[in-house]
Amino acid sequence: MKTISILLFIVVLVISQQVFAAEKVDTSPAPVKIVKVFPYLKIDRPIVVTHAGDGSNRLFIASQKGKVYVVPNTPEDEDLEEGKLFLDISDRVTYNDKQNEEGLLGLAFHPKFKENGEFFIYYSTPDKPVNTSVISRFRVSGNDPDKALADSEEVLMRVKQPAWNHGGGTVVFGPDGKLYIAFGDGGAGNDVFHNGQNLSSVLGTICRIDVDHKDSGLNYAIPKDNPFLHGKSAEIKTARKEIWAYGLRNPWRIAFDTKTGILWAGDVGQNIWEEIDIIVKGGNYGWSVREGKHPFGPNGVEPRPHLIEPIWEYDHSVGKSITGGSVYRGKKIPAIQGAYIYGDYVSGKFWALKYDAQNKKVTANHVIESPSIPVMTFGTDQNGEMFLTSSFSEIFMLKSK
Repeated sequence: MKTISILLFIVVLVISQQVFAAEKVDTSPAPVKIVKVFPYLKIDRPIVVTHAGDGSNRLFIASQKGKVYVVPNTPEDEDLEEGKLFLDISDRVTYNDKQNEEGLLGLAFHPKFKENGEFFIYYSTPDKPVNTSVISRFRVSGNDPDKALADSEEVLMRVKQPAWNHGGGTVVFGPDGKLYIAFGDGGAGNDVFHNGQNLSSVLGTICRIDVDHKDSGLNYAIPKDNPFLHGKSAEIKTARKEIWAYGLRNPWRIAFDTKTGILWAGDVGQNIWEEIDIIVKGGNYGWSVREGKHPFGPNGVEPRPHLIEPIWEYDHSVGKSITGGSVYRGKKIPAIQGAYIYGDYVSGKFWALKYDAQNKKVTANHVIESPSIPVMTFGTDQNGEMFLTSSFSEIFMLKSK
């Protein structure tokens, strides 16, 4: 009997060790370095780095204070001191260094920009008693591809913000050609405005709209397959039909994997936990009854089937404000091909996270060794090579060691 017990103990021990080994996440350093580029380029608070998808190989860099510049994709160019001014809407953008989550926050080019010249901006504008988030369509000049028309603005959405923080701000086109817009929960703290689980507000959500058509009374259309467009429950009847997913605190930033079409989000935590989410249609990501994989506040709850858990989290001993990035699909750094690159604004640390989508588990979270950088945003050029920016108006690039 004693022999059988010992054998059973050994079997259980072996199985538990195998399970632990299977779940172990590789945290070894990635063979990647973060290098400062455009060393003399002067752009105040570069909040977006992107491309137009038109094959021109230009980079567009947006300043949080309301200007967008176009520069050649020559990051090592030491002679480049300023870009061409592509768009200036600083006269309608509000920004304050002491309330630095407002301003021009998002820029996305239409998938058919080469044909229609359309692009979209998310910005904060002065309003009373607090400011308003505006999502607008603009158009490029017909005579100069490096010049946009500031007076071409067509406002799509205006969303009143109850506080200056948690604006979200990413605008990005999905592989379906629809525009996705990330909104924070309205700010302050502890979700005091109760937007996290409130489907009647777009705050605390990711919205999805069709910018190529217009519904009655709107400058856009609501896609027919949006999750809350139809339904008999009282909650769905009062839901904003633009909503694609909800239960988010401050999604900073969101990005589609250009190969798989998966939508990634870095959601900034409050008390303890920062999280990474895979965004799906109709998904509820738990804020503010959950923070990361944990109950939050006096109304916090344990895991529930209708609440989607993050695929990854880290606590405030590691970092205190996640800056979501995107999946690397460039060709110059094969070692991180398919990895989600992200960082933390407060700790200045960076990682390359590998996720097995089929088995729904993280297999690696490689450390990217770098100097401490207060990372504001990530972006890519037309070839998928990745840039990032700091709050000190610096621009960096990921390169292979």
